[in-house]
Amino acid sequence: MKKILISMLAIALFVAGRPEKTGYEVGDVAADFKLKNVDGKMISLADFKEAKGFIIIFDCNTCPVSKAYNSRIMALNKKYAPLGFPVVAINPNSPEVVAEESYEEMVKLAKKKGYDFPYLYDESQQVVKTFGATNTPHVFILHKNNNELKVAYIGAIDDSSRGGADVSKKYVENAVDQLLSGKPVETTKTKAIGCSVKWKHV
Repeated sequence: MKKILISMLAIALFVAGRPEKTGYEVGDVAADFKLKNVDGKMISLADFKEAKGFIIIFDCNTCPVSKAYNSRIMALNKKYAPLGFPVVAINPNSPEVVAEESYEEMVKLAKKKGYDFPYLYDESQQVVKTFGATNTPHVFILHKNNNELKVAYIGAIDDSSRGGADVSKKYVENAVDQLLSGKPVETTKTKAIGCSVKWKHV
């Protein structure tokens, strides 16, 4: 009886000690969301009726890595939005932690840079929790399949977090090109390099 109780206790501790799954994995179906855009409108993925998928990028105002990717993110949208894969950027950071991450500062940045894609404010941080993004920038490519949005790629934009001139592997471009060609994505996951998400104080 004692051995049985010890075994049961061991199993309970093992189960309790396992980390809960957080965020999406490649192949998961992503849920839609509705967030406030820098133009004041509420945006959801369902608004993009003709989209074949999305390049979701968790990004921010202040991270040096995010700043290094500004022009490359704009170039991704310019290239792929007309092909059915628009960029949708989401700021997950709390202005409680970094004041410059406020919605007002997002509006200023988007205007200054001339963003022609949504830059959404995840005020509750529920969307970043659902996706499981840990860094800025952190990319999730969603592919529309039978009216479901399946996660096809998670990770970095490319292999150069400094400057575009040093890029040798364009992970996001390669993945979207393969999806548009009806081919499976060869590299489905890479390590996102950037600043950590700034979580609200609890």
